[in-house]
Amino acid sequence: MQLIFATNNSNKLREAQQILPNYQILSLENAGIHDELPETHNTIRENSIEKAEYLYNKYHINCFSDDTGLEVEALNGAPGVYSARFAGPQKNNDDNINLLLEKLQGVENRKARFVTYITLIIDGKQYIFEGEMRGSIMTHRTGNGGFGYDPVFLPEGYNQSVAELTPEAKNQISHRGRSLQKMAEFLRNADGSSAINK
Repeated sequence: MQLIFATNNSNKLREAQQILPNYQILSLENAGIHDELPETHNTIRENSIEKAEYLYNKYHINCFSDDTGLEVEALNGAPGVYSARFAGPQKNNDDNINLLLEKLQGVENRKARFVTYITLIIDGKQYIFEGEMRGSIMTHRTGNGGFGYDPVFLPEGYNQSVAELTPEAKNQISHRGRSLQKMAEFLRNADGSSAINK
């Protein structure tokens, strides 16, 4: 089965392809789609739904979209839905990390979590899968892997940042990995009744 992933992020695409090896996962660019997908809502869940519905309604293709946010307890859940553009519309990872570390300078409570919602639409039917990864924000960057906030995120029970983990290890514990695994389980099941979270 071919599924269009509503992204042009090569890192996200690689993660999905690793978790769903039996499916042909295409990015928007691979599929010849150059639209700017809407993200007009104030919640991560609603933005995930909006992007998938836009793609399906316009192109009538089986597709899925994700929306992810980092929620920091001491910042009242920020950056949340604005995670990608925390430091501005340029969506620069280094700028976002610098701003986050600046805001947490001297702050003792560094608890945080990543949350991902994936919206899958197949033949007009919509299914939603959620994944989260709890942990804390480190005081400095470590590791060269991953992307986004991975170099400063320490998962619960680990002594390495997400950026220091192998891609396989990250997929086992990450927010996006967990939601993709739920979607993969749903797709493996004939009726999907145990995995549907609608």
